[in-house]
Amino acid sequence: MNPLKEKYNKEVVPAMKKKFGYKNVMSVPKLVKVVLSTGTGAEKDDVRKEAVAKSLTQIAGQKLVKNLAKRSIATFKVREGMPVGYSVTLRGARMYDFLYKFLNVTLARVRDFRGLDPKIIDSMGNITIGLKEHMVFPEVSDEDVRSAFGLSITIATTAKNKEEALEFFTSLGVPFKKK
Repeated sequence: MNPLKEKYNKEVVPAMKKKFGYKNVMSVPKLVKVVLSTGTGAEKDDVRKEAVAKSLTQIAGQKLVKNLAKRSIATFKVREGMPVGYSVTLRGARMYDFLYKFLNVTLARVRDFRGLDPKIIDSMGNITIGLKEHMVFPEVSDEDVRSAFGLSITIATTAKNKEEALEFFTSLGVPFKKK
């Protein structure tokens, strides 16, 4: 079993039940999915777009989905149906594996990292983290990189509000800034 899933079952659930007075284990917030997404709007040639796709596939550990343009925008030289980004949705065991690696290895490799701002939790209890460079992930070797790209990581939960989500993420081990 994944260490993060084990921590959730043995530590987080009892602590959340005690603090918020949940009567049922099913009412305790849990992770639903993790979505990694990136845009390739600036990349004009297909070779670079394929490099972005290959890197994101290595990071996620599963195949990605192309996001296509919904309408043409002449100013940006985008036509309807052109690929403008990629996304990957992780659930289950892959989600827990990715989050464990992200929290314990990847965030430590981010330059000048002092913790995540608690304000990134939205009103529905989800977090979206933006990374400027994908090269902080250990799967990506520096020799294979043609150009760095940023990506967005969204962690969706079943938390009902911001307070529950903050307690949930803190007890899971997400490093937040000290006030």
